[in-house]
Amino acid sequence: MVAYLRLLQFVKPYRFKLALAMIFMSLVAATNGLTAYIVKPVLDKIFFEKNAEMLYIIPFAVILLYLCKGIFEYLQAYLMGFVGQKVVNDIRNLVFGSLQRQPLSFFDKVPTGANISRVVNDVNQVQTAITDSFTAVMKDAFSIFALIFVVFYRDWKLATVALVILPFSAYPIVSFGKKLRKISVNTQRTVARLTSFLHETITGQRIVKAFSMEEYENQRFKVENDNLFKINLKRYKIRALSHPVMEVLGGIAIGVVIWYGGRQIIAGHSTPGNFFSFTAALLMLYEPIKRLNKENHSIQQGLGASQRVFELIDREPEIIEKKDAVHLHRVQGIIEFKDVFFKYEDKMILKNVNLKINRNEVIAIVGQSGVGKTTLVNLIPRFYDIASGLIKIDDVDIRDVTLNSLRDNIALVTQDVILFNDTIKNNIAYGVEVDMAKIEEAARTAYAHEFITKLSKSYDTVVGEKGARLSGGQKQRIAIARALHKNAPILILDEATSSLDTVSELEVQKALENLMKGRTTIIIAHRLSTVMNADRIIVIDGGTIVQEGAHARLIQADGPYKKLYDLQFRDNEDKKIIKLGKRAKNEETN
Repeated sequence: MVAYLRLLQFVKPYRFKLALAMIFMSLVAATNGLTAYIVKPVLDKIFFEKNAEMLYIIPFAVILLYLCKGIFEYLQAYLMGFVGQKVVNDIRNLVFGSLQRQPLSFFDKVPTGANISRVVNDVNQVQTAITDSFTAVMKDAFSIFALIFVVFYRDWKLATVALVILPFSAYPIVSFGKKLRKISVNTQRTVARLTSFLHETITGQRIVKAFSMEEYENQRFKVENDNLFKINLKRYKIRALSHPVMEVLGGIAIGVVIWYGGRQIIAGHSTPGNFFSFTAALLMLYEPIKRLNKENHSIQQGLGASQRVFELIDREPEIIEKKDAVHLHRVQGIIEFKDVFFKYEDKMILKNVNLKINRNEVIAIVGQSGVGKTTLVNLIPRFYDIASGLIKIDDVDIRDVTLNSLRDNIALVTQDVILFNDTIKNNIAYGVEVDMAKIEEAARTAYAHEFITKLSKSYDTVVGEKGARLSGGQKQRIAIARALHKNAPILILDEATSSLDTVSELEVQKALENLMKGRTTIIIAHRLSTVMNADRIIVIDGGTIVQEGAHARLIQADGPYKKLYDLQFRDNEDKKIIKLGKRAKNEETN
């Protein structure tokens, strides 16, 4: 009940339309009551008394009654549909907004498919509980009250006998409803796992096919799908059982009424018209009671889904702004780490990091995989929060400023380029009002304008999901153009060229040189050849800065950087020797 009342809180902004819908519902219920009430004069006045005048009045009254009922049903259905859809629209916006507030650590832990399932599947289940089921329950409740009034008006003794059965009909509604809510929660969790699995396998089709794992993935899907089948089967078992239970209770009530009502007519205490009017009202009363049981199933499923929806809505993000956070204006780009520690779950990733980056300085962060290079730069825009210590930009603690103003000062280009399934111009101007002159200027500086203008629709070309219609080098240059268009004073390059071939890397490198001009730049790279010209190179090992300096100085020192350098360039020399050997062997064979 608490969950349902919370859902109904979303109805408040539309209470006027809801009130109108309730009025029309009550009028529909009144017409149902009048339909049962009019059975007595039809039988008594026309069929038994053979009143010719009533033969014209009553049929006209019936037609008018059903015309009014149709109008009232249309108005209540439209108004309730409007309210329900607006409420669901608001909830879905709220869920998506809550997702957007979560830090990267949340998305690291929760699969993408599970989040999609909450926004789509769970909210759809809630929609059923709020719209269709709520409308049906309210309409049936009004009908029940109207029909109870008719049966008591016709024969209060007979009504009392018939309605003794009514309290027993509440048992299957309550009992089966509790079980269905538990099943609904399990269903939504299973659907979330299935959605997550689908997302992984569809986006990873290249790897699936490369390893010939189609049959393996088919079996994995079958296991998840079978689990969903078993849970749904439990739900249908309860639904299938609840209907016969209600039928038996209804049959008992009708049998008792026929026995008692027949005795009253035989004894001369009632008329056939009165009895059939009463029976019609009772039969009409039985139908909405049965529907209440059915709609309760849908409501319980919706309430089960609402638990998962509210879990996300209520989830407070770990990274939040201070109430008195100030706006950070355009910065010079001086960044300072003081005694910074960072912990991810139970593992300490960064330990006692002290680093100052000067304005317009280009620094490179290198080290083996998993030592904390990317984590270090992710702390600057507060994608994650530090465990202890201090990070300052222009001598201002980044925790004292608003997140938007902090991130407005930072541009990011990553190895895994994210482009949205939109036009090139909208991808370049992402988050900023479209200005074609600025977009083209950014594209030219990023060496992207030439290939863009050769595309079928130029800047209006849709790039496809994650930029699938572009090559790796083209996607990277679009990302660089996006960073240029943002024109932020701080630039982070995270493995921006590592996935490119030699030709593409040379093209992108020229674009990056233009991007880095007049900006404080932090470069993360595995390949040391891309960072030799940096003003300063920072070497991280085990979450700690172990070396720093220019390439020329570090290469002369006997330390981690020289070992990385020797390892990479020795590998390159070995590859060249192997390649030359193969070529000589081929020439000799020919």
